[in-house]
Amino acid sequence: MSNPLVQAFFVGRAAAEVINERLQVALTDALSELGKFDSEAKEKLHQFTEEVIARANKAAEAAETGINVGNSSSGSNSVDLQTEIDELRAEIALLRTELQKYRNTAK
Repeated sequence: MSNPLVQAFFVGRAAAEVINERLQVALTDALSELGKFDSEAKEKLHQFTEEVIARANKAAEAAETGINVGNSSSGSNSVDLQTEIDELRAEIALLRTELQKYRNTAK
């Protein structure tokens, strides 16, 4: 290869091939990591959902058991439950009042 123009052509072509191969590898790795991240995120979301549902079911069962026990005996459980309900109702009323005030000032 005595002609420098021909040599420059082949060097450029080889450089383009190497760059193309490295870009393909980098893109493949990036897509692989993205797929892995997506898969892990879906799995974590699935686990989170299962844990939330399990806790909700457990709380519902405990509440059912607590209400049945409270109704069958006139002990402190029913008093505590009624107190809790009254406090929650008071909080809801307070929140409704504050929300109404906010809506009136926003107009």
